[in-house]
Amino acid sequence: MKIKNKIPLFLSITALISVIAFSSSNNITPSETVKKENKAVKTSNTEIESEMRGVWVTYMDLDMQETDLSYKSFKKKFKEIADKSKKDKFNTLIVQVRPFSDALYDSSYYPYSHIISGTQGKNPGYDPLKYMCAYSHKIGLKIHAWINPYRVRSSRELRLSENNPYKNNKQLGVKVGDGIYYNPALSGVRKLIENGIREIVNNYDVDGIQFDDYFYPTSKESFDKKQYKKYCDNVGLENAMSLEEWRIANVNILIAECYTIVHNNQKNIVFGISPQGNIENDYEMYADVKSWCEKSGYIDYICPQLYYSLDNPALTFERALKNWTSLNYNDNVTLYIGIAGYKTGTDLDGGTWSYSDKILQEEVKLIRKRNIKGFMFYSFANLESKKAAKEVSNLVEILD
Repeated sequence: MKIKNKIPLFLSITALISVIAFSSSNNITPSETVKKENKAVKTSNTEIESEMRGVWVTYMDLDMQETDLSYKSFKKKFKEIADKSKKDKFNTLIVQVRPFSDALYDSSYYPYSHIISGTQGKNPGYDPLKYMCAYSHKIGLKIHAWINPYRVRSSRELRLSENNPYKNNKQLGVKVGDGIYYNPALSGVRKLIENGIREIVNNYDVDGIQFDDYFYPTSKESFDKKQYKKYCDNVGLENAMSLEEWRIANVNILIAECYTIVHNNQKNIVFGISPQGNIENDYEMYADVKSWCEKSGYIDYICPQLYYSLDNPALTFERALKNWTSLNYNDNVTLYIGIAGYKTGTDLDGGTWSYSDKILQEEVKLIRKRNIKGFMFYSFANLESKKAAKEVSNLVEILD
């Protein structure tokens, strides 16, 4: 069901959230200022010309650390990725360009990724995203820049460069186990992420921006206790949102502001999110997927990761698909479905991926039966995997 709705009380919520941030969190000074545009926000009227057939290209797929780190080697690697995807009848690459508060492009805010140069912060001498955009379009593929907005690192193995934004201002992040994550409550964090989005849409010929499924890394009260207390003190305990509502609002403001940035230009760029496939799990991470789908001004598309087999004992693909298609969708929001190439040929989901070698094919048929606009395949590595070969072959068979 399609509906039209607007974001309620957006400006008032923005004002409430903004009072909690430390002044130090706003002091983000890029080496080169990216000018902020003043045009009115433009709602996307992009027509879906054909079925979305996306392939997620992970930072692991682009890892140059076992090569000579040259531009020539990078071009060869990406060319093989793009050519294989094109040959298998996919039409869009969703390329991970910011995995760990770093960049696979020339950024004024984030250091170059170790994935490209071998060491975070080291300039590889070329601009990977510029080449990826040019080559993708040359062979008729679209390209979306896939961003992890909050993750700084997920393990101690990653050595952060001295020019990493977290290193410059550790108040922006919170340590959770061996990981570090930016705090969604801080206006400085939003400003950092938004500046990064702005420079991509202004400087690169991308067709879309996509956030993945990482939001709040924990539900523990200690994560942002100081900021929540300051918020309650400012608005009064009797007027304050609950911790859960407040965290959801923190994320929603970032999403709405990034949507505005993406559409404050003359380019035909879309903004999407790929959340977890279980809606309840999304809310445990404070990802308000229902509002994003129902209300205008958040996203252009949503692509839940329905990484389930047809017979998964916990949650079947068809049941998850029904859950998502049962939501109300704004006229300006398109639903795609993420499918799990990485599970084929494994014993995951209780061994149910071994029941057939046409599971992905059947899932795409179900997607089409419900008139959904397309799907995204996770991930490129599994297009070349021997264990997934038969499944992929059967899937490609129906991609006319």
